[in-house]
Amino acid sequence: MPQTIISLPTRGAGLYEFTDEAQAFVRRAGVEEGLLTVFVRHTSCSLLIQENADPDVRRDLDQFFKRLVPPSSDPSMGWVIHAAEGPDDMPAHIKAALTQVSIGIPVGERRLLLGTWQGLYLFEHRDRPHRREVVLHLGG
Repeated sequence: MPQTIISLPTRGAGLYEFTDEAQAFVRRAGVEEGLLTVFVRHTSCSLLIQENADPDVRRDLDQFFKRLVPPSSDPSMGWVIHAAEGPDDMPAHIKAALTQVSIGIPVGERRLLLGTWQGLYLFEHRDRPHRREVVLHLGG
């Protein structure tokens, strides 16, 4: 079964599309039909399939999660104990717990069977830049 690990740099919190990298992996693998499993190897970021046409969708999602889980320095987050790496530390873990770290995408005719406006995203929850590892595994 074909498998690879891709490294995705982030510039801080936000959504980073990597549909093209995943699609290129599927094409190179030469598998006609199967399931691409995508898994992120971190606890403070997550994965999403989301609209890739209008950038306002990504901005609105990012703002929603910032309101839903503010930094631990916000008075509403006074109950947070874990802050080893700063005020975005525990909120990043909460956001990752609310989303997903693994996604399965069907493959047909050697391509991802995503919808017209769907893209594959790494959702970075930390404020500082990071290099994230994403495992792509294609099962036939």
